[in-house]
Amino acid sequence: MNKPELDTEGYIGRIPVRNLWLMMLYASDLFSTRNIGNIGLEDSPDDLPDLVAEILAHAVETRQHRQLSFGYRSRDAVLNRIRGKIDILTTERRQLLAHGLVACRFDELTIDTPRNRFVRSALEKIAKVVKRPKIAHRCRSLANGMKAMGVSGKPPTRTEMSSDRFGRHDTDDQFMVAAAKLAFDLSLPTEATGTNVLSLPDREVMWVRRLFEKAVGGFYKVVLSPEGWRVQSGKTISWQIEQKTSGIDKILPTMRTDVVLDHVPSGQRIVIDTKFTSIVTRGQYREETLRSGYIYQIYAYLRSQVGSGDSLDDNASGLLLHPSVGKMVDETVMIQGHRICFATVDLTASAADIRSQLLKLPKRFKDAGITDTFPFDTN
Repeated sequence: MNKPELDTEGYIGRIPVRNLWLMMLYASDLFSTRNIGNIGLEDSPDDLPDLVAEILAHAVETRQHRQLSFGYRSRDAVLNRIRGKIDILTTERRQLLAHGLVACRFDELTIDTPRNRFVRSALEKIAKVVKRPKIAHRCRSLANGMKAMGVSGKPPTRTEMSSDRFGRHDTDDQFMVAAAKLAFDLSLPTEATGTNVLSLPDREVMWVRRLFEKAVGGFYKVVLSPEGWRVQSGKTISWQIEQKTSGIDKILPTMRTDVVLDHVPSGQRIVIDTKFTSIVTRGQYREETLRSGYIYQIYAYLRSQVGSGDSLDDNASGLLLHPSVGKMVDETVMIQGHRICFATVDLTASAADIRSQLLKLPKRFKDAGITDTFPFDTN
């Protein structure tokens, strides 16, 4: 994927970098860890790299005081004694036994784990982004300290990090890695080049679109869960198939919703589908029209689940959520018992305005008359 281009005023496309940082915060594991989402970290998105750097530095210092976690890595070595398993082929081919040696394969305890390498790389990355020299120096010092301990500077691959599993005693490591992931993400836009960007190329649109989807899900999970809501991201829903031919399973697409908000006590279900295009387009007979394909999609999500046995599905609502492009939209329609809202979020606004817009969206269904009792306070 190409890196998004950054212009001289701090924009990626038409979106301020500080708001991309805000979305990265909402999408991150850090936002939902240890009440980080409730301490005002989002109030100053321009200072977000500095704040995340401080959190990361503190987490690393805490781990260093207790000693960084060790792990095992596989090694091949020629030794004068047997360790682990003998590599018979190498031993015979090189005639090592004649010299009193043997080729071995063994697991070695090391501090140079993918997890620790990832954290060291994150410290070095975020040190280049922060504004305050003091916190930049602190991050570089911690990275150098990890180097002195034996943590190499080669960043781990995605495969290595995805295979990293946290145990019951790795709570502090999990928090440190969550901070490191966000620090890595925050450093990405600042590494791009280019000026006066007018639009995002297709690959970059996909990157920001996925970020937008994760940010919406992460935000609602932190903010609505304490109010009794259940928030699911990336939920797969099934067709209610009555009959089928033998080959249909190979070609019938599955349905995957972006975000689903459930409030069981009030019987509320809101299916959210995020898009990263203009919510309206030019029609054949009118100047502006909603995109029909998106309407068909949200309609299929809602109607295909009616009668599935889940009472929340029978009267579920839908929300098509787009970033605003030049104008704000907030319209609602009732179709066959399902209220569908078409709304936008202004990603060029302040962090407080973005948060306020996201908070008010679920309330739109109350204002439109979907229910008399809505268990959510936007104040």
